[in-house]
Amino acid sequence: MFGTHYRIERKSVILAVAIMIVASIGGLIEIAPLFTIDDTVETDPDMRVYTPLELAGRNIYIREGCYACHSQMIRTLQDEVERYGPYSLAVESKYDHPMLWGSKRTGPDLARIGGKYSDQWHTAHLTNPRDVVPQSIMPRYGWLGRAQLHTAHLGDDLRAMRAVGVPYTDAMIANAAADAVAQASPDDDTAGLVERYGEETQVRTFDGDRRTVSEMDALVAYLQILGKLSKAAEQPAKAVAAAATAPAAAEGGQARP
Repeated sequence: MFGTHYRIERKSVILAVAIMIVASIGGLIEIAPLFTIDDTVETDPDMRVYTPLELAGRNIYIREGCYACHSQMIRTLQDEVERYGPYSLAVESKYDHPMLWGSKRTGPDLARIGGKYSDQWHTAHLTNPRDVVPQSIMPRYGWLGRAQLHTAHLGDDLRAMRAVGVPYTDAMIANAAADAVAQASPDDDTAGLVERYGEETQVRTFDGDRRTVSEMDALVAYLQILGKLSKAAEQPAKAVAAAATAPAAAEGGQARP
């Protein structure tokens, strides 16, 4: 067997053909099943887009390199599901450009961090991580609370997202700056914001300071929406839970001898 291997390696043409054959077989094994199913990516007609404030927070998240230490993809491993929640679905990253799945976890996965902690917790954690997680090695971002959020370019940001397929409307783009301020200013008129982005839009002072809309507001708003733009993951989670409880229910329903 080894002799045959050596002979193939000495003949570059034969080696190239052998590589192509093996690669083709592997490709067919992976690709062929995709033609036997209707959809390779889940759909969620009720999934909403990021609000201008949340998108601004996402841009800050990217700017500060948060994706280098935090992933946003829960794998289908039992320990990850038990720790972080339902495994991630492709549709949940539908409007993420670029995607932020990540490849390293110095810190925990953030795919479903939304609503897990309070705004006050996030603000304290970003200001000085050691105040809430003593063993944290994350740097401080307290200056975000002192940096006013610049909203003039948000319309262009939404327009750029629309160019790559995110369904932002002309009204959303035209009102981007005003909507960002309104979402972090609950005393303002937010009817237009809610009409454009839905009743579940979170409107409040995210960093606790009503005097201005800061970059901290934007980043906390983004963190609080992670895992909440779509409810598609709830269906697989319910199916798994039902499958797990079915055997116990069946045993409980059996008549005793």
